[in-house]
Amino acid sequence: MSNNTAVSSVLLGVAVGDALGVPVEFQPRGSFLVREMRGYGTYNQPPGTWSDDTSLSLCLADSLSRGFDPRDMARNFVRWHDRAAFTARGEVFDVGHSTRKAIYRLRSGVAPEQAGCTGENENGNGSLMRIAPLAFYLAGKPEAERFRATKAVSSITHAHEWSVAACFIYLEFLGKLLGGAKKKAAYAALRRNFQNGSPYISDDTLDMFGRILRADISALRMAEIKSSGFVVDTLEAALWCFFTTDDYQDAVLRAVNLGEDTDTTAAVTGAMAGLAYGTEDIPPHWLDSLAGHDDILGVAAAMI
Repeated sequence: MSNNTAVSSVLLGVAVGDALGVPVEFQPRGSFLVREMRGYGTYNQPPGTWSDDTSLSLCLADSLSRGFDPRDMARNFVRWHDRAAFTARGEVFDVGHSTRKAIYRLRSGVAPEQAGCTGENENGNGSLMRIAPLAFYLAGKPEAERFRATKAVSSITHAHEWSVAACFIYLEFLGKLLGGAKKKAAYAALRRNFQNGSPYISDDTLDMFGRILRADISALRMAEIKSSGFVVDTLEAALWCFFTTDDYQDAVLRAVNLGEDTDTTAAVTGAMAGLAYGTEDIPPHWLDSLAGHDDILGVAAAMI
């Protein structure tokens, strides 16, 4: 898979998963069953409409097309929030609390490295959901540089160590997939990388990710998987959905049908599944109904 094709697969994977989850966001597990793209529901949006997960991923990807510059990324985030840039249908309808607070700070002139929320109760999945495009910038760079870049990008909105660690673990896994590893081999390599701790992440924080790094997340039952907006829950749920299915469609539908933070769980899952299986594995009728399909491909083309 070429880099351009891989970027397209990731961005479309995020957007389709996001759009599948938007109509049922916040609904409890077991109260619905999504099998196809649908519309309206939670935000009363037409089918194929994606939310902030995709918008902020596009903001990041667009900025990376010009190089690595957190200030430029921050400008894109503000443009999205204030002027509906990078939106599906010219409307911003879903903004996380921590992201909103950080954007207010950015708008007032606070530097990106100081804008992100730092409290333990501010570890939503708002940086994890948009971080996937960074995997392409990180490819081939030393681990220390990968961590520094991940921390800088997460910290624009979510600066607490738990959020940064979740992004780093996720990007390390995406990097192994991007390097050509099959998903089981990539997961085994990820766990080996962290088996003796990390020079960048405290042991206490790594303990938060023990079900991923020290055990096999795929061995858990669905009842043991949470799908809240807490960043650790989202990463666990997305990896579980990816590892317990064999194609893009089943992975993102499993993520959506976990309930609660349906769009983000499916977006994070969708990036992995898009990269692993390729755009050709995404049902064509889902792509046909996706808002802004050509705009997404345009951002992908500019990034490489």
